[in-house]
Amino acid sequence: MLPLQNMKVLDASQIMAGPYCTMVLADMGAEVIKVEKVNGGDDSRQMGPYVNDESTCFSQINRNKKSISLNLKEQRGRELFYRLAEEADVIVENYRPGVTKSLAIDYDTIKGINPGIIYCSISGYGQTGPYSHKGGFDLVAQGMTGLMSMTGEKGGRPLKTGIAVYDIGAGITAVYSILAAYIHKMNSGEGQHVDIAITECGLPWFTWEAAAYFAEGKVPEATGWRHRVSAPYQAVKVRDGYIMLGCANQRTWERFCRDVLGREDLMADERFLTNFDRGQHVEALEALLEAILVEQDADFWLERCDKAGVPAGPINDFDQAMRDEHYLARGMVQEMDHPVIGRMKTIGFPSKFSRTPSQIRSPAPLFAQHTNEVLSQLGLSSDDIEDLRAAGHIK
Repeated sequence: MLPLQNMKVLDASQIMAGPYCTMVLADMGAEVIKVEKVNGGDDSRQMGPYVNDESTCFSQINRNKKSISLNLKEQRGRELFYRLAEEADVIVENYRPGVTKSLAIDYDTIKGINPGIIYCSISGYGQTGPYSHKGGFDLVAQGMTGLMSMTGEKGGRPLKTGIAVYDIGAGITAVYSILAAYIHKMNSGEGQHVDIAITECGLPWFTWEAAAYFAEGKVPEATGWRHRVSAPYQAVKVRDGYIMLGCANQRTWERFCRDVLGREDLMADERFLTNFDRGQHVEALEALLEAILVEQDADFWLERCDKAGVPAGPINDFDQAMRDEHYLARGMVQEMDHPVIGRMKTIGFPSKFSRTPSQIRSPAPLFAQHTNEVLSQLGLSSDDIEDLRAAGHIK
């Protein structure tokens, strides 16, 4: 038994934020019906790389779902959507605000059909506010929220993060918001509209930066490989590359000096007495430490840090991360059989449930693969379905 196996979700989203949200719900057991446009489906189906002409991008983020195709620009297609909405608990969409109203699949319309619906809208700037009419993307969010001004080296060109943190962050925010609304519905019977903005979902993550800004007016700046507060809490150079070193408190710093470096004299250096002192003299500290660390390879220092209880780790590329024995042991690389791609690997589940572990029950669907199946469950005959297909209402 899976925790969300009684939840029914209509996924009218595409690309990344919405599909990530609905994939997580599906992994936990929800029945997710992905409603795709008749002209090509989810836009990520046209994004490479491809295996046997099937998008691997789409396949990585749409497992455990069923795919149908409806022409929501036509009344007959909308009527089928309404029938599905009657039986749904959740709808997830990521149209630009106003589009769902023009298509007549907006929250107010669906609420009239299913008052208990949890309707989650994911958009660039949200459903209200002076920017709500604008289109928004992950990169725009990274720039607008100040994230890019904090990433990279001071005085350098603004840098984005290596992954689409705001798209995935919006998906994660949507997941926990939907679950909260679902619990409210269980307790009260009431549905509601959940409004998620990509450009604000990551702002609550800036907790330490907000503390300094609201208390002292200090605007965070890029610090490169170093931390803004703690030291040494950063990347440090060793003989064969770099490692990450995390001495975030005084006890760890003292263990690092005594048990890893064998340099208790550093603990008495007036420049490094406290975390604040070390932060004020971080360049001198870094130069001193690296002069010692470059004498040995990463494995040597990581082993010593591990024995001393000092948090440290390698700086892996993605290939190294996916081969790491710890991730493999914890199931963070999974495999599944896709009807076109064949045997393929995918990222596993970060939540480990003792009683209801998430499962890959099916690969990402082919375009409109389940249209006949889903519409048959609504009571349509084979002839009805073929007539709809011939008229362009479905694919």
